[in-house]
Amino acid sequence: MLCLKARPLFSSPFPLSFSSFNHLKKSFTLFTRTSKSSTVMSIIEHVVLFKVKGETEQEKVNAMLNNLNSLVSLDPVLHLTAGPVHRIKSPILNFSHMLHSRYKSKEDLNTYSAHPEHQRVVKENVIPICDDIMAVDWVADNDPTPLSPPPGSAFKVTFLKLKESVSNEVQGGILGEIKGVKEGISGIQQMTCGENFSPARAKGFSLASVAVFGGVGEMEAAVGNEEYVNLQKQKVRDNVDGVIVVDYVVPASSP
Repeated sequence: MLCLKARPLFSSPFPLSFSSFNHLKKSFTLFTRTSKSSTVMSIIEHVVLFKVKGETEQEKVNAMLNNLNSLVSLDPVLHLTAGPVHRIKSPILNFSHMLHSRYKSKEDLNTYSAHPEHQRVVKENVIPICDDIMAVDWVADNDPTPLSPPPGSAFKVTFLKLKESVSNEVQGGILGEIKGVKEGISGIQQMTCGENFSPARAKGFSLASVAVFGGVGEMEAAVGNEEYVNLQKQKVRDNVDGVIVVDYVVPASSP
């Protein structure tokens, strides 16, 4: 996972309006659980970021998280976890909560998104208390194991917005650099990356990755690794207009 420093040149993503929320209600996917299939051909990574309104009562926030996490019981879901963001690095967006889920196909992700129970949770528990939402979906470049990292696992999720002038060849090179991080950094238990295939919900961010560590200590040690930091100084930094880095810890239990 990349850890890029904020740069003042980053262009601002377009914030969602409430009319956009209504449009997205039918397309958002939120959470997932343990594997229900012993054979995984390809994994779809789905990350949703939420910005809860500052004045929201904690009871309503807990209700949102509890209901989101309950969606793990839906058939298409392989894994799902939702909770507060541990830390976010972004010069333009400040999200407070995150959902990460996995599916075995794009079709399963679509089925989950259209499921009446998912639609109910979005309408009743998410939209009323959130100022902003974004989602990024990508096909994992490998089959992560285990599909459901245990409580206490630390995630570092990175979204990159590439400059318009970036060619497919350069984009491929950036993905190659990201894929090489796992081999160069100790402590990463699993890592996937890929190109976002849901542009309407991603605010212009086109590349994504998630690195999973055993805990916060391992994640912090990786960030301090010189090789990890230098990655952004070469092929990556000069080709991006924006970056979001989110640290998330899998909750021990529901709120």
